Amino acid sequence: MSKQSTFTAALATMLGATLGGLFLWRSIRTQKRKALKGPASAEPIQAQLEADITPSQPARQELSTPPQTRKLLRAHSLLEVPPVIVSSQEEWDMLWPDFLKDLSVYPVLGLDCEWVKSMRVSVKGKASAVSLLQMATFSGRCMLVRLLTFRNAHLPLPKGLAGVLSDPRVLKVGVGCYEDGKRLAHDHDLTLSCTVDLRYLALRQRQAVLNNGLSLKSLAADLLNVTLDKSLELRCSDWEADVLTSEQMAYAAHDAQISVALFFHLLGINTEPCLPDEGESTFVRLASCCQGLVDVPFRARYNGEGEEGERRRRSRRSTLDSPESGDQQVPDPRRNKRKPLGVGYSARKSPLYDNCFLHAPDGQPLCTCDKKKAKWYLEKGIGELVSESPFIVRLLFEPSGRPDSQKDYYLTAKENVCVVCGKADSYIRKNIVPHEYRRHFPAEMKDHNSHDILLLCTACHAASNVYDGVLKQQLADKFSAPQGCEEGIRLLEDADRRRVRSAARALLSASDGMPQSRKEELLSVIQSFFCDGQQEVTQEMLQKAAALETRIFNESYVPHGLKVVQAYAVRGLCGLMELERCWRQHFLTSMHPEHLPPLWSVSHNHDKYLRKYGEDLKIHLN
Repeated sequence: MSKQSTFTAALATMLGATLGGLFLWRSIRTQKRKALKGPASAEPIQAQLEADITPSQPARQELSTPPQTRKLLRAHSLLEVPPVIVSSQEEWDMLWPDFLKDLSVYPVLGLDCEWVKSMRVSVKGKASAVSLLQMATFSGRCMLVRLLTFRNAHLPLPKGLAGVLSDPRVLKVGVGCYEDGKRLAHDHDLTLSCTVDLRYLALRQRQAVLNNGLSLKSLAADLLNVTLDKSLELRCSDWEADVLTSEQMAYAAHDAQISVALFFHLLGINTEPCLPDEGESTFVRLASCCQGLVDVPFRARYNGEGEEGERRRRSRRSTLDSPESGDQQVPDPRRNKRKPLGVGYSARKSPLYDNCFLHAPDGQPLCTCDKKKAKWYLEKGIGELVSESPFIVRLLFEPSGRPDSQKDYYLTAKENVCVVCGKADSYIRKNIVPHEYRRHFPAEMKDHNSHDILLLCTACHAASNVYDGVLKQQLADKFSAPQGCEEGIRLLEDADRRRVRSAARALLSASDGMPQSRKEELLSVIQSFFCDGQQEVTQEMLQKAAALETRIFNESYVPHGLKVVQAYAVRGLCGLMELERCWRQHFLTSMHPEHLPPLWSVSHNHDKYLRKYGEDLKIHLN
């Protein structure tokens, strides 16, 4: 065969392979679109995510890709969806239906806020308020709502916006979203409910990478391998500018989009797609994974910032009416010498256990105690020193009670170490049965009981508190004893009084540029509240309405802890012992302590209670 024939054959083979590959790719793409029952122009991100929950052949082909690769592709693809700006009711009405379609698939919104952060004063000379609200759905759709544009134009915010933010069946996820809700309520009278802080979800996973920090930037880098631009120039840029730059829009959108990606990744839905069980809604399935974390402010504190601007911001005192935003940085220990989780806790400066012993006059060991108490018996002349090491004091009087046997918990020496990990250089006391329950127990179950006070290092203490929140929420659901929802709080927000206050403040601040029809509407609200519409609204009345207290006392309020204890106390002493066992077993199951003191028991003192008081003990709750 000649060289020319060989070349022609090789070229024909290459062209055939190329055309065959293109045909195969087009066939697969067509099959995927048909399986999703969507138009050919459907957005690629939504199609890809819908394929994850559709048991079709293309979806199974995707699942053959290594999970790590799928995770990275999905997160990066979400960030490629361009955001849209909303500055008017018309723009909202045009864009909102598509968002509702996404929420019908997954009722989850990634949420974040931006405002001018330069000394808390905007470049326009007014007090800083939230100027931009970012919301993103699972498909990557992102809406940037310019709240100040509505307010400056004296336009009401879209009803759909207020509705979805307060909707208890749409999860709002992010880092610091609970605090963002406080700002939205303060600045724009918007109620944000059903929030989940991603930091709590990340802590619940107990992954080693979480030691690198819990900021949105750190979580995105560690869990999704996505680098977010958190430069000081962008964070502190002019969010009140008439036109936002493309960099500002991308920065704002990415925070909301990556929040959604992190949420699904932390729940394992990214790598193990599944449909809800028969009769189970998607919201119920997602909310069940967030038990105890809904509408809970994040409590952990961190010190040390990698950037000078953040250090200055954190050195300023936080106030109730200016909570920190969720996009603020938590330091990354790979670049900063940050203290570990739980640094905000105050560790003990001295050992808890001195392991001194008290003996009866005949030499029988009674219990261990601290050195201060042992010396008190010596100083009062009612005890004598038997030994310096170990420190033993023999009483010179007959004690009121003696241990039932020499195998008693209070006779054992205890180590000053974390009972979970064994750390010995930093520890604090942990109430295994939380104080909010124990404080309501009858005196018979509280006196001289140190069994349920153990030592934990600060990091284990912080982690244990997260797990405690899960059990508290389970108890709240079981006994209708809410921890912070509307029917359970001591003070309730009165919607009518709040509406009057908002109307008065609007009239005082912007009545000159307000349309006459709107002004009359607001005046009628104030008239009907103060004088049934018969008297003209005066300036003094406006001032009074603007300072109106909107919270009213809830007379039916019962603290969560008391309500739970009451529910168990219905069955008397046995019921309260069951509550004790519940919390002790919860600690063992959740924390897996490896250094518990000898003879520590889930049923500690329960046999003694039954012998001493009997099952029919009349319970008097505190």
